[in-house]
Amino acid sequence: MESLEKLDKKFIWHPFTQSKEWEKEIFEFPVVISKGKGVYLYDSRGKKYMDGISSLWANLHGHQHPSLDKALSNQLKKIAHSTFLGLTHEPGIRLAKELIEVAPKGLTRLFYSDNGSTAVEVALKMSYQYQLQKNNLKKSKSKNPKKLEFLALKNSYHGDTLGSVSVGGIELFQKKYKPLLFKTNFVMSPHCLRCPFRKKNLPAIEQQVYSYSNQKPKPGDFRAQTACHWQCLKEVEDVLNKKNKKIIAGILEPIVQGAGGMIVMPEGYLWGFANLCKKYNVPWIADEVAVGFGRTGTLFACEQEKVTPDFLCLAKGISGGYLPLAATITKEKVYLAFKAKYEKLQTFFHGHTYTANPLACAVSRANLKIFKEEKVLSHIKKLEVVLSHHLKELLQLPQVGQVRQAGIMAGIELVQDKKSLKPFPLSLRVGRQICLKARNKGLILRPLGDVIVVLPPLAIKEKELVFLMRGIKQTLQEFFVSPKFSV
Repeated sequence: MESLEKLDKKFIWHPFTQSKEWEKEIFEFPVVISKGKGVYLYDSRGKKYMDGISSLWANLHGHQHPSLDKALSNQLKKIAHSTFLGLTHEPGIRLAKELIEVAPKGLTRLFYSDNGSTAVEVALKMSYQYQLQKNNLKKSKSKNPKKLEFLALKNSYHGDTLGSVSVGGIELFQKKYKPLLFKTNFVMSPHCLRCPFRKKNLPAIEQQVYSYSNQKPKPGDFRAQTACHWQCLKEVEDVLNKKNKKIIAGILEPIVQGAGGMIVMPEGYLWGFANLCKKYNVPWIADEVAVGFGRTGTLFACEQEKVTPDFLCLAKGISGGYLPLAATITKEKVYLAFKAKYEKLQTFFHGHTYTANPLACAVSRANLKIFKEEKVLSHIKKLEVVLSHHLKELLQLPQVGQVRQAGIMAGIELVQDKKSLKPFPLSLRVGRQICLKARNKGLILRPLGDVIVVLPPLAIKEKELVFLMRGIKQTLQEFFVSPKFSV
């Protein structure tokens, strides 16, 4: 009988993976996951690994959490799936109510889909159709100006469907598909370390340790010390001032640009972005697929600066990492623009076979309950301190250029030269090599280029987090002193 590794090599096409490399390395680094328990994964040979990336940022409360398992099992005794097109069911109804109750104030209507990309796709399509139909609410005969463009940030990632790729600001994911994409106006990323307008060096501690502390910008803070004039927000305003009649909506990942390299926004940026959109009467979309459900220290990242988007996109942690589910939550005024006699054809003609899957909705309800019963957000506050301490320790290593943190989301940026922040050559794949080596320490990690992502389940214990961070430090030390490593 052929091994699982050989069968994988023979039949599978893995996401975000160069097949030529995979087929070569699969026998050197074969990890076939067979089970999980708590914050650990186990491969087919019985080896134990800590899940340092929450199974791609989705798992919140650990694998085999009793409450989630029970919710799934109980729902399975009733029904596994029923369409949401023309029918409804209790798990979907009750979850919608519960999510809206905890969402930023002013969001009242929820549309289900399957994953992060579709949550964003729904928001993009919905915002466009809203612009076409909103004048119907005023019984106006005038037509809306043609709005066919979006506003987004460089270094942003919003998914892999064509619409979500169109508003993604990472060229690697866009370049080959540009002929198929709609127009998006990209403004600079609020990436303070690599800001092109910075006239002075960041103070040593701020250059190396960037954490989000939920404080509005104040005179004398590091932005003032570095002659910052909020050029990142100025670019937003310049585009909105010039093109607000053409822009359908703005979109961003609140607080942390995830796939862009765990880029943590300066305090005040999110508030500024939201208020500029409001000033120019442009709706905005908060993509909280990665940052939602406690990752930044609050249930939703928008809470950090007390702003409410016109569209809130949720996925990943919505079900605690158990099952595919997503939601796009919007305001009542948007919903009303679609409410009309059928023959007007103002319906939102969009849906998915597994929309509001009852199993996923049941588990998601249990997920929200765990946040309350286990005081998850209070636990995160303790973890933040532990994580911050160990991130600062990593700065003693000459190859660590900066560490960035929001809640228990963190990125460790590796550089060839610490003073100039010169990156390693792309061909070395340093981040990838380190994450593969970390498996020897019992850690599952995944890099973003040469940024090592630290994103464990929220349920991780303090001593387990220490184990994770010490394992990363030891891996870095051993890798860079190895005689095999050279630039």
